[in-house]
Amino acid sequence: MENIQEEAESATTSEIRVILIGGRWAGKSSSANTILGKARFECGRTRTTGAEVRHEVVEGRKLSVVDTPGWRGSLSIAEIPEGEKLRFKLHASKCLPGPNVFLIVIPIDSAFSGELRATVEEQMKLLGDRAWQFTMLLFTYGDFLGVKTIEQHIESEGEALKWVVERCENRYHVFNNKDKGNSSQVSQLLEKIDEMVWNNNSSYYRVDRHTLKIITEKQQVVAERAKERQKKAEEQRRHMATQIPDMKPITNLQMILLGSRSVGKTSVGNTILGFEGQKSGKRTEQSVVQKGFVGKTEVKVVDTPGWWKGFPESETPQVIKDEVMRSMFLCPPGPHVFLLVIDADACFNAKHLDAVTTHMELLGEGVWKHTIIVFTRGDWLGTHTIEEYIEGEGHALQSLVEKCGNRYHVLADTTVNEGSQVTELLEKITEIVAVNGWDHFVPDEQIFETIEERQRKVEQGAMMRQSQVEAKRRSLKGFRKKLEELRIVMLGQKMFGKSLTGNVTLCKKVFSTSEHCRVEVGQVAGRLVTVIDTPGWWKDSSYCTEQTDREIVQGLSLSPLGVHAVLLVVPLDLTFGETQRVALEEHVNLFDDKVWKHTMVLFTHGDKLAEKSVEEHIERNHPALCWLVEKCDNKYHTMNNMKMSDMNQITELFEKIEEMVTGNRGQVFCPDMTTTNLRMYEKIRRRQLKHVLKHRLEEEYRRREVELMRDFRETLVDLQTDIGQRVTSTKPKSIGEYYGELEIKKEVQRLDKEIMKSSNYLSGSMEDLRPDLTEETPGPAITASDQMKSTSNFVQVVNWLSNLS
Repeated sequence: MENIQEEAESATTSEIRVILIGGRWAGKSSSANTILGKARFECGRTRTTGAEVRHEVVEGRKLSVVDTPGWRGSLSIAEIPEGEKLRFKLHASKCLPGPNVFLIVIPIDSAFSGELRATVEEQMKLLGDRAWQFTMLLFTYGDFLGVKTIEQHIESEGEALKWVVERCENRYHVFNNKDKGNSSQVSQLLEKIDEMVWNNNSSYYRVDRHTLKIITEKQQVVAERAKERQKKAEEQRRHMATQIPDMKPITNLQMILLGSRSVGKTSVGNTILGFEGQKSGKRTEQSVVQKGFVGKTEVKVVDTPGWWKGFPESETPQVIKDEVMRSMFLCPPGPHVFLLVIDADACFNAKHLDAVTTHMELLGEGVWKHTIIVFTRGDWLGTHTIEEYIEGEGHALQSLVEKCGNRYHVLADTTVNEGSQVTELLEKITEIVAVNGWDHFVPDEQIFETIEERQRKVEQGAMMRQSQVEAKRRSLKGFRKKLEELRIVMLGQKMFGKSLTGNVTLCKKVFSTSEHCRVEVGQVAGRLVTVIDTPGWWKDSSYCTEQTDREIVQGLSLSPLGVHAVLLVVPLDLTFGETQRVALEEHVNLFDDKVWKHTMVLFTHGDKLAEKSVEEHIERNHPALCWLVEKCDNKYHTMNNMKMSDMNQITELFEKIEEMVTGNRGQVFCPDMTTTNLRMYEKIRRRQLKHVLKHRLEEEYRRREVELMRDFRETLVDLQTDIGQRVTSTKPKSIGEYYGELEIKKEVQRLDKEIMKSSNYLSGSMEDLRPDLTEETPGPAITASDQMKSTSNFVQVVNWLSNLS
């Protein structure tokens, strides 16, 4: 937080103020009790949903300890709910004038990954960079160390944990919370805190009063709006009851669960039907129907596969979209209601709104009036209402709620009051059905026919492709030789799972996401396997950098003897479209055309296929994926990265690589690095030229825009003068003339500002280009709305003037 700073005032060692922060289930509450020497905080299965402070005298000193709610894994600040961010910033106000130390609690009994490091880094950004000087790591579950020291554990965990330790300037301590009688572990912690306080000149972390005031005011505004929304929803339900006096229970109710992955759709269905004991832990890959009774109502629930949160439907594989649309035909004549499931414990922004909207609209017109939002994980709201969450998240979530007619319900994961939660939900669903005239949502039969026709074509194409691949493998099988050594390079887009696939291939965790190449070797399935992991490229090729290209080229040079296989990693749970194809081709084309003979598509997330074949996935997906598979001469393999111990998939991959080598007459791919570097430099030159041309086009557009605006301004000024001359002093201005002249004045003032802004851009644009042609930061983006703004305003004013006459 920018306005947070430490206050360098004297702090007596007789008083220590401590705040414990960290992930969920890390042991914060238990550690707080250990420090205080008493069970002052509830812990175990009880979740901490709000910051709490307790005071005790320990070893002759007054301790104030603040326990805080655990954070979820968030790779960026944008993924943290708005209300949670505000509350996190206020933790320091629980022990005024401010804490001497933040203890980041990290459990020893679980791995500390790069993702966890990113979460810590993003959460600490909320407190501001200076918070690190008041921060210490507190490791819990010290009994898991065994004979190891904490230093050995830190070194063995890798770079992610070492980064956090170094960020805390090597301040750390270990607790064994099971050993409550060991008071020395608390004494040692207090001594380390004393040392840190002394090094900080007895200063402490303090919340700026102005910042505290702003946050408090924001929370008050959110609370007031939340009350208004709650009141509106209650009035809406009361009004509905008066409009439909003959409200009756529904004897047969059909509903469809929709939402992104991991929001708890299946759990909602189980809760409604009372099937809580039947959790499988598996993802829903196909639309499935479950039936049961809730009271006297027979309920049919259709669960659907989730889409990736924050990704629009264009990024969702066709098989998932087909399953979502097919769900409507599993409960003929159609569902009464759609339950749109949203996680109340996560952020909801414009990207999430776009994802929800584009997927929901696959179902056809009128879907929104049959939809109610069901918020899950309501128990994590603590003392806050669901309305506060809706108002706190901002416009995106508010507009989604409005699309659904302000209809929503919240479910908690705990079993407390579970029956009443479901009863109230069914009452709200009954009201929706009543308002819709007790009718079902009738799906368009054309959607079903399209799905069926697509499935027939997919099955035919898949059978043909499968037979071709099998025939080719049979022809090579008798000539395949098992290789004693295999050298493999992984290529692919960012977040496609290259590093994880490299780990599965080597049967050990050695790779993590990086911007640099890395080589690892292992003995696998009787072969000495070398895997080269490379940095991923961006989906949009315009974001790709020279550094990424250099690293990819270097990856091939790390194997001087050449590589047996280039594996292009493509996940099965995301669409591979034209954008991805262009980016992939640009990077593979850094090498000569011979590379395709040695290239194989490696599909990851094989578990997402469910009962479908990979060939069906290829045929059903975007034509760009067919192009890629055929470019690789139908060489592809599927892996399930969740099954690291499944040697069959690894052995089959090695056999396919050996067959490919046989087809290449034993040759490996060893690119001419001189030619490759020339291609890379040519690509860099094209990128630089494109950048320069883009700036010049923008400059030309701005120049013409300024000319048009100046002409437009002169026209307006002439019209303004004309109006003034036509209105005599004895004849008062009409309302139309008055407002017309007012609009002209406002438009002239706006044009003056726009002309100044564009002129400033023009004066600076060439200066930006002169010093460095390799600069890739784009200038101001010219959108369609920018281009239409002047014309739109001109038409508006002309309409005003035409109305005067």
